[in-house]
Order: sequence, then structure tokens, then C-alpha cells
Amino acid sequence: MSDKRALITGITGQDGSYLAEFLLSKGYEVHGMIRRASSFNTERIDHIYQDPHNPAPKLKLHYGDLCDANNINKIIEETMPHEVYNLGAQSHVRVSFDMPIYTADSVGMGAMRLLEACRDFQEKSGQQVRYYQASSSEMFGKVLETPQKETTPFWPRSPYSCAKVMAHWATVNFRESYGMHASCGILFNHESPRRGETFVTRKITRAVGRIKLGLQDKVFLGNLDSKRDWGFAGDYVKMMWMMLQQEQADDYVVATGRTISVREFAEMAFNAAGLNFDDHVEFDPRYLRPAEVDLLLGDATKAKEKLGWEPETTVEELAQMMVEHDLELASREKTLKDAGHKLPEFSGHDQ
Repeated sequence: MSDKRALITGITGQDGSYLAEFLLSKGYEVHGMIRRASSFNTERIDHIYQDPHNPAPKLKLHYGDLCDANNINKIIEETMPHEVYNLGAQSHVRVSFDMPIYTADSVGMGAMRLLEACRDFQEKSGQQVRYYQASSSEMFGKVLETPQKETTPFWPRSPYSCAKVMAHWATVNFRESYGMHASCGILFNHESPRRGETFVTRKITRAVGRIKLGLQDKVFLGNLDSKRDWGFAGDYVKMMWMMLQQEQADDYVVATGRTISVREFAEMAFNAAGLNFDDHVEFDPRYLRPAEVDLLLGDATKAKEKLGWEPETTVEELAQMMVEHDLELASREKTLKDAGHKLPEFSGHDQ
């Protein structure tokens, strides 16, 4: 078993929860940074504490914020991590147009603060800190070549992707300037039943479950023709760990190498529940971005050849997995409704 310590920012998010599970299975002591809120926001990792076979999980949470350098330094000094995974961010592309300054601060400057804290701790303690930066396929934006690989130039098309470009190059700069073991994973779209309900794939599968059980009739979507390379988040977090186990830090595209449109994903999801896509999906221009990204398709050849990584889940299996989960969730909602409980409205807006 490992005696390593890891710090995960964004541990309560989709990727953070899968990564925490994975690292704990490897024997790591895992620390997670979470933002203080007036309500609990740990539902994606609560099951780790509730596992009867693991009554004392090596998981500890720390209140923090990527916008607070002093707080970040304190957490790094307290946890003394061997590995740091920076997954925290304001990660919704459409929302970044409404909150560009906060997005840039938490994503771009947040990475800079964390890198500087890791460098400072490493210099003072003599203990190497291996750093993972969650870069994004959105950085390619208005793509200059297809498929996109590590050498493809970036053309960001949103405040979110602009901030991710800054975080990406800051990581490369710290690696080149200070010799830090700092790697970037350029992850293409990755989804799961734990995806937030305002992201388009989960918005679709959530609606499928509710429509199937008569809790709603329509779902409203934006650009149905945009194409994405969709994989399973559970597959992708393994690649994050693999990057930090290499002797030399480097940057890798993580993708399936297959792209489909939002329309095609929605058709898969509705078909999985025996429903007709055309009967329940309507276009709503409110969900269009000011600047669209039309096509993303990743080339993960480098990851496959250097690290032996392969995605294990197809997009069809992913859609089926998400629909089954959300059918179960809708079934519980229907039980409550039939018992006379008033349910909150589900709109999935922000997609």
C-alpha cells in the first residue's frame, strides 16, 4: 500500500470524487479542498465515509478557495502533499460569459497561486511535489486542425477557455523555469452520472428519466449540431494519476478519438429509455453561447504510446449508464410526488 499524500482541489466535483476513490484504492492519504457554503455540498463523496468496509477512510477535507493565496499556502503546509491535483474551477463554459472575472481569477490565477504555493513548499521542505493541471479541450476553441493533439495551437472562445490557457501555460512555465514535476492533462469532454445537472449531457439524461416517468414533457437545448469527443470521467481520472507516476513531467491529450453531435447523444439517451427524441426536444436560443465551439476531436496517441492508456467506456455505454442512473433518480422523485410531496422544478438551465 502507498504512503503517499495527495491534495485534490475540486474534490466535491465529478472528477474530484472519482479521483478520490481511485487514490484511496491505491492506499493514498487523500486531502480535499472545499469551499465553505451554508449548505452541504459533499454528496459526491459522502459514500466514502458511509462505506461499512472502510469505517475510517484516509480522506480529510479542508476549507479553502483558489482565490485566496494565504489559505492555499496554509493547506499545502499542513497537508505536505506528494501529489497535487488541481481540478477546482468555475467550470461551466456558458456561465463563464456571465462571470468572466471570477472565472479568470479562480481558473487562471487560481492555478498560479497553487503552483507558487507548491514551489515554495518544495523549496522550504526539500520534498518534491508533483502537480497535475486540469487543462481542457475547450482551449482549442476554433480549431486549427482536426484531430487536436498536444501541438495543436489554442484558439479559446470563452472566458473559461481563456483562463484555462493561462493555467496551462503557467504550469508549463513552472516546469521549465523551476524544474517542477508539473503536467497538464488536456481532457476532452468527460461525463458520468455524477455530472452536474446544468451540463448538457446530464441535462439530457436527467430529462429522459423524468419524461419517461411522466414528471415533465420537454427538454430545451441550445446548439444541437456542436460536436464533442465524449468519454467517461472514471476512465479519465486514472490518466491523471498515470501522468504523475512518470519520471518526467509532460502534457497529454486524453480523449476517445471519436466525436458525435449533441443531437446524436440526445438520440442515444432517448432511445435507451424507449423514447422518441423528436417528441421531446426543442431548441431554445437562450442556451447558445456568444461564441460557439463547433467541433472537438482528440488524438490521444501520445497517451496510448507513452503511458499505455486506453479509454474503456464507449459513448453508447456512457449514455446508457447515465440514463439508468437518472431513471432511478426520477423513480424516487415520482414516489415522493405520489406521496404528496412538492418537487422542485427541474429546468437544467445554464446549458
